[in-house]
Formats: sequence, C-alpha cells, structure tokens
Amino acid sequence: MEPIKTETPSATSPFAASAILAAALLLPGVQAQAEALPTNGVISIGYLDYKDSQSGLDRIHVKAPSVSVMAPVAGVWSISASAVNDDVSGATPRYHSAVSGASRMSDHRTAGDVAVKRYFDRGSLTVGAAYSSEDDYLSRAVSLSGTFESEDRNTTWSAGIGRANDEINPTNQIVRDERKHSTNLLLGVTQVLGKADVVQVTLAHDIGKGYFNDPYKFPDNRPRSRDESTLLLRWNHYVEATGGTSRTSYRYYRDSFGVRGHTLGQEFVQPLADGWTVTPEVRLYSQRAADFYFDPVYDQALGQPFPPGYSPSNFASADYRLSGFGAVTLGLKVSKQIDKDWSVDAKVSAYQQRGSWRAFGSGSPGLEPLRARTIQLAVNRTW
Repeated sequence: MEPIKTETPSATSPFAASAILAAALLLPGVQAQAEALPTNGVISIGYLDYKDSQSGLDRIHVKAPSVSVMAPVAGVWSISASAVNDDVSGATPRYHSAVSGASRMSDHRTAGDVAVKRYFDRGSLTVGAAYSSEDDYLSRAVSLSGTFESEDRNTTWSAGIGRANDEINPTNQIVRDERKHSTNLLLGVTQVLGKADVVQVTLAHDIGKGYFNDPYKFPDNRPRSRDESTLLLRWNHYVEATGGTSRTSYRYYRDSFGVRGHTLGQEFVQPLADGWTVTPEVRLYSQRAADFYFDPVYDQALGQPFPPGYSPSNFASADYRLSGFGAVTLGLKVSKQIDKDWSVDAKVSAYQQRGSWRAFGSGSPGLEPLRARTIQLAVNRTW
C-alpha cells in the first residue's frame, strides 16, 4: 500500500524513527516554561477520517480510531503509549493522475509506540520504540532523545537519534523481501524571548538506504539511497488583548532526489468563555519536482506511461507526489474543557494541491488537482 501523504513526498513509514523524534523533541506549542514532570495522567481516544479525490476518481479513504495514554511514575518518570488501527480503501493512479488503470486497494494497518521518559532537574531523557504492520509493509523503529535547560530555564537544547528498519512485500509481488533502513538525527533549541514570545529552531537529517520505489506505480525506478534535511522555525506570540496565542512556523525541506519544499503555517489559539477554545489555521506549501520525475509527455513509440527515451536502467518516476506543485490547507479546531478532568475537541481541514500553485518556479503540468478533507475527533480524560 502506498503511504498516505498530503504534502511532503518523503517515502518513510508512518511510524519511522524521525516521527518519534519529532514527537519527543518538538515541544507542543513551543511552551514558554521549563519542562516539568506531569502530575496527572492523561488518556485520549481519537478518530480520524481522511478522504482524497480528483476529477473523475474517488481516491483514498482512511478510517483510523486511536488511543493514547500517558502516566507519571515514581515521581521522576513518565510512560506514554499509543495505538492506532487504520482501514484504508479506494484507488490511486498508477502514473501521474491517470484515471484509466488506477489500482484498487484495501488494507489494514496496526501501529503502536511506547516511550519512557526520565526527568532531571534541568532536562530529560526519553527512550522510544514503535511498530507498524500492514499487508505489505512492516516497520520497526527505536529512538533516544534528550533535553537540557539553561540555569535560568529560558533556553532548552534538544538532541535525538533514531533508527527505522522496514520490510516491503507488495501484494503484486513485483519485489520480495525488500528492505529500507534509515538513521535520523535531530538538534534543536527553544528560547524564551520574554513574557509573550518563544522561538524554536530545529534541524533534522535522515540518512536512508534501501528500496524507495513505489511498487504500485509504473514506471518507477528511484535511487537506493535518500538523504533528507529539514529546517523548522517556530514562533509563538501571546496576544494580551485577546488572551490568544499566535503560532507561526516555517519549514524548509530538501533531499538527494532533488525535491525542495517550503511550508508556511499560521494558527491562532483563542480561548473563549465557558471552557471553549477555537484554533483556525492555514498552511501554504510549495515543492520543486524530483530530478527524475517526468511530466505526462510520453515516448512516441512506446506510448503511455513511458517517458521519451525510456530505459529500465534509468531513474524515472511518474508519481505525482514527486512532481512540482503548490498546496493550501485550511483548518479549524474547536475544543471544550468540560470540567477539570474531561475535555473534547474536533478538527476539520481541507487540502488542495495544483501544479500551477507552485511558488519559486513553474509547477508540473498536466496533472489533475488533488483535493482532500480530514475530520478528527478526540475525548480526553485526566486523572
């Protein structure tokens, strides 16, 4: 099954070590206070419904219930874990956005992760592991991360390392027992600038080796190594007049395939009366195509889907996720604190990408616009 991606075309598994590191080190909301041992446990039950489409084709539909739990232990430890079950169905084009010959699929994924954190006077150390299994893909990952705070608690440094090992056995048996391995490195710093401002800078680098082709697309021949680098900048600003918080982010991505991506995000967290909070958000994305992606112009002798001068030994891909495009995401989250123990939240977002929307250059022509919508619901309980 091809991974569900809405923006960056990174071909890693959903529970790769880089995802664990991001969860461990990118402080939620870039908090303007020292990291402290939680005094209460939290359990959350969630549900995600995702659906994308293009003209003439209803594509992927994902239904994903999940549960997560975090508990403090013995005064200096915490344990967190989560599990998710994805039911995925629908169709996806085998090349570019062609409806003819789109491959139908149905899959089920079971995934989970666990992390143990040790808190110290001026920092923390976290060990994590994750597992994800589906019909044609198996991923195992581990990570180690840590944070260290300055004496005045206004600066937090973070670092982490992770390792993911994936096994690929597509149902069409185009390959058997293929492997992919990645090592993930991350460094970051969070700085409190004053009572109203916090900034964060994070650098990440992934080194991947192995099978990066999409076995359900044709033609698709990619290098057996992929290095990825990411720079993430985040700024939170408290607005005293409304009691809300502006969250601004910028992400730059590049890889050895030639992809270059820019993401600009903005959201505003606004508390209201009676425990309500609303969070509108907008995210803009622009991507340069991979070096070996080819536009839907085909060889005169071989016809579709072969590129001009096609040779099986040359790198080539008609995967739309590697094309050049721009995308816009609009979202709205509504939360309600029912009492001191219970809260609920709901989020809906709409996504659209087009080749003509690419910034900093021309996008890839000849592709149908892709649209997606996501609905997320969650119930949270502290104890």
